[in-house]
Amino acid sequence: MKQLLYLGLVALAALPALARKPNIILIMADDVSPDMFSCFADLTPHGMELAASTPSIDRLAEEGVAFKTAYASAMCGPSRALIMTGKYGSTTGALQNGMWLNDCRETIYKDHLAFGKMLADAGYATAIAGKWHAGSQMPYEPEVGFQEYCLWEGPREVLHATGKELKEEHCSWEDSKTPSRYWKPSLVRNGELLDVADDDFGPDLCADFIIDFMERQVTAEKPFLAYWPTVSPHGTRTGMPTNPLRGEVGDLGKKGQKDGQERFRSLIEHLDTTVGRIQKKVEDLGIADSTIIIFCSDNGTAITAKTRGVERGCHVVFMAAGGGIKKRGLTDELMDFSDIAPTLAEYAGADPKQKAPFDGKSLRQFLEGDSETTKPLIHGYISTSQLVRSKTHLLEVYNPMLGMPNGRFYYTGENRFWNGYERVDENPEHASARKLFFQFLESYPAVMDSDPFWQSKPGKRFKEAYLDPKSVEKHLHNHKDYQLYDDK
Repeated sequence: MKQLLYLGLVALAALPALARKPNIILIMADDVSPDMFSCFADLTPHGMELAASTPSIDRLAEEGVAFKTAYASAMCGPSRALIMTGKYGSTTGALQNGMWLNDCRETIYKDHLAFGKMLADAGYATAIAGKWHAGSQMPYEPEVGFQEYCLWEGPREVLHATGKELKEEHCSWEDSKTPSRYWKPSLVRNGELLDVADDDFGPDLCADFIIDFMERQVTAEKPFLAYWPTVSPHGTRTGMPTNPLRGEVGDLGKKGQKDGQERFRSLIEHLDTTVGRIQKKVEDLGIADSTIIIFCSDNGTAITAKTRGVERGCHVVFMAAGGGIKKRGLTDELMDFSDIAPTLAEYAGADPKQKAPFDGKSLRQFLEGDSETTKPLIHGYISTSQLVRSKTHLLEVYNPMLGMPNGRFYYTGENRFWNGYERVDENPEHASARKLFFQFLESYPAVMDSDPFWQSKPGKRFKEAYLDPKSVEKHLHNHKDYQLYDDK
């Protein structure tokens, strides 16, 4: 009997790493487009002129797979709801930070399965660090499923989590209402407000939390999900901060600062060092063959991309490397954030029981090399604008409410990153592709002026700002530095 037990244990240890449930580390950068990372620089119009040097993130792209074209939403709230649920805003109602249809900000994880709960139910230890901002339900509530947390929070959330009032002396402040996310930050860890010093830097403290969580789960021999939606490189309420790599401790930035772009780039480079810390810890713990690391961003860079209904707004970073993932480097295949939750479900062996199915498709077969393709169309959106992309065509700013009932339709061919797109709205050679796009959108209907949301108090407030002529102009077009194709 002992010999049989021994042989069984030996056989279990000899199983390929991904015959068991893999550990999953999902890191999401805040407010940054792919062209800011050096692994994409050769594809972008500005090259390394604007990009940061990101060797650790580049390593993920080199050792695994990085998508040249990945879509999410063009703003953090709906993008984070999309990644959590695997469902587009047309399904959940989460379409913009100020636009949550049918009060879904309060109920989204009651109505739609969160991947935190899904993996917790599948036997994973789950933790989240950084910035939530994905609905009013908190990540540590049972319906969301994160068992441990270290979150940047404001006064109301601190009171909710700890039962204590956040006071001026507890942390630095970006303005009178917003506590710091960087130097001397407001962080709540598992129900307790962290005691922080002037030289404590929020992203480093969150990395420490993730590393400690990983170490404990490896010791306990339990598969883990570590979700780190970072606060970096999003600016503060007052500008771009310094960081441990550049500038004086405690400087949270000032509006109109002349070195804002340099600080932004440096903050991305600091983020890269924290990704490197995570990679090293995975190796030191001896779990590299059984751990998948995913790195992505929630939406495009602020000012030049965020909230715009053009491709740059919803064009995000997505790459994955680690146990079982084929080394592909940069790929022309397509994905969007609806694919992440079903991918995690398949890796975890989860049974995602839910009323509405995922809008996305698992990427596991492609990531592991069992398939050479992903899916033919991806979807992006923001507010009442919708986008659809294939490998060869793009429909952007389809938005009947803003006078764009047909959107703008382009032939892109093999081009990426906005170079060489050709406007083909009325070109009969491309009519079949255009028809396919609108057939896809029949499953995800546009929000019209008749929607009940516009009669609600938040709807009326949002609509007034949304229809402002300057806001409409910004939303419908590229930033002046990215008008590389005929969008006007």
